[in-house]
Amino acid sequence: MRTHRPQGRRPPEEGQRVSEQPEERPLPNDPAAERAVLGGMLLSRDAIADVIEIISGPDFYRPAHEILFDAIVTMFSKGEPTDPIAVTNYLREQGDLGKAGGPLAVHEMINHVPTAANAGYNAEIVRDCATRRRLVTAGATIASLGYSGRDAAEAVDAAASEIASITTIEDDDDFAPVGDDFDDFIEEIEGLGRDGQAMGVPTGFTDLDSLLNGLHPGQVIIVAGRPGLGKSTLGVDFLRSCSIKHGRPSVLFSLEMSRREVQMRITSAEARVGLHHIRGGYMTDEDWTRIARRTPDITAAPLTIDAGPNQTVAQIKAKCRRLKQQGGLDLVVIDYLQLLTAGTSRRDNRQLEVSEMSRSLKLLAKELEVPVVVLSQLNRESEKRQDKKPTKSDLRESGSLEQDADVVILVHREDAYVKETPRAGETDLIVDKHRNGPTATITVAAQLHFSRFVDMAQS
Repeated sequence: MRTHRPQGRRPPEEGQRVSEQPEERPLPNDPAAERAVLGGMLLSRDAIADVIEIISGPDFYRPAHEILFDAIVTMFSKGEPTDPIAVTNYLREQGDLGKAGGPLAVHEMINHVPTAANAGYNAEIVRDCATRRRLVTAGATIASLGYSGRDAAEAVDAAASEIASITTIEDDDDFAPVGDDFDDFIEEIEGLGRDGQAMGVPTGFTDLDSLLNGLHPGQVIIVAGRPGLGKSTLGVDFLRSCSIKHGRPSVLFSLEMSRREVQMRITSAEARVGLHHIRGGYMTDEDWTRIARRTPDITAAPLTIDAGPNQTVAQIKAKCRRLKQQGGLDLVVIDYLQLLTAGTSRRDNRQLEVSEMSRSLKLLAKELEVPVVVLSQLNRESEKRQDKKPTKSDLRESGSLEQDADVVILVHREDAYVKETPRAGETDLIVDKHRNGPTATITVAAQLHFSRFVDMAQS
């Protein structure tokens, strides 16, 4: 990962005196270690292989050293000789010999190191200094964010991203021999269970879990449908399965429904009490008994509801990060995308804004390692077709939604268009995109008077 060197004074070339400025401390660097690394690379191709696993060009403090390092690595990757004479000639052909300090500077590098055996150790010193410089730069950036006029939540998210970028550079867990974490891999497979139970977050629908193997960390799942067909109900069903049934922490960002409306829907679905009874205040003794029976499980569930309006992706990201740190987070549901804002200056171009939000949500899922379910509206194109069935191309405002999503689930009810259909009460969950597996149409039963969907067998 290439990083930008902090702006301000350029580092002095070797031999140049630096005037002391009490108010300004020099950034962490170790010129001797940098020279030892480059000298070892010029002496041994094996040293090059060791070094490039530890550092990259921007990790060098002195620009001349970075230019020389990049030249050596380029020649090494091409299978060309990397001795001082060959490297000097390459730099001359590229017009970079003067920037690297001249031919004498290249040849003198090998005088600073008697052997190439310690190149890897010295590279770790260079990397340590580079990390400290990034930390200093991040600190300055965070300080400037505090004085800026940006929204506080956005500033906090940007500050957290600055720190996260440093730790991401240091983490390299994905680069390892295939057998290093094989025991953990086997444990994950065992976690699937003998009956093929989903490894991800269960959706609560048997056939859908069999198809998707649950909702997995890093995935963006788009649940889309025309207004009134039940996409919000399905999103709440996923949350109930995650937190109430399986006790795993989740969060709902509801930009459309109030907190009370969400609580009504959850209570109606869990207690099997008609939603119209709860809303209208027509509660019977039996209804109160059903609610009382389910209240302990509902109130104990690790489910967070955020019904704040006009939220931005940055605000949602900051809140999710806080939840992840405090008690873990296994599922995020956002209802719904068209009410979300990017919090940027692109509000005059909604398509670009939605594309930016789509990308940000994907980064949120990967960074926090959590599945993100995003509810979205479909355009009217599906209603112009004879069978009314939607496709993923009907997603409103941006094709990037289809591109960034790992799974696209389209909610379709035939009885919403054909009143006398023999499929009354049935709802199709059309899995129109599945990045890691097959697509299919899952049929579930709509119990919208209880504000829920259930498996056909349960209905």
